[in-house]
Amino acid sequence: METEQKQQESLNATVSPGTIALPNAENSNLPKLPPATDTTPEWQQFGQQVADFLAQLPEYLGSFYQKYGQAIITVLLIVAAIVTSKVVLAVLDAINDLPLISAIFELIGIIYSTWFIFRYLIKASTRKELTQEIETLKTQVFG
Repeated sequence: METEQKQQESLNATVSPGTIALPNAENSNLPKLPPATDTTPEWQQFGQQVADFLAQLPEYLGSFYQKYGQAIITVLLIVAAIVTSKVVLAVLDAINDLPLISAIFELIGIIYSTWFIFRYLIKASTRKELTQEIETLKTQVFG
């Protein structure tokens, strides 16, 4: 065992400092690699990359929002409208499944339609009043 250590030391002694020779191998033709200069473990490097990314994340998100703010708001409004309509339809479907409530809603709809026809559509003067209200509403909405 002692002779093997002396042999390994002699092999390492013949090579330039900073390189390691392989024991019991013909290494005269093999290129010598310098030792690694970076002694930071791989997980610390990964942790540093994650920390750097998280440190730059607010700047990245801020610039992304400045570039695409209008588009982001538009997409969010569309998604909110879709979700709202799904919820409203689900609630109406649940109400419609109740035995007596659906009939009451139909009755209310028939009564309101009858009132609207008698109030606005039978006489010419009330039709003009309805068209004026519609025009006023159009100018308020569309300018």
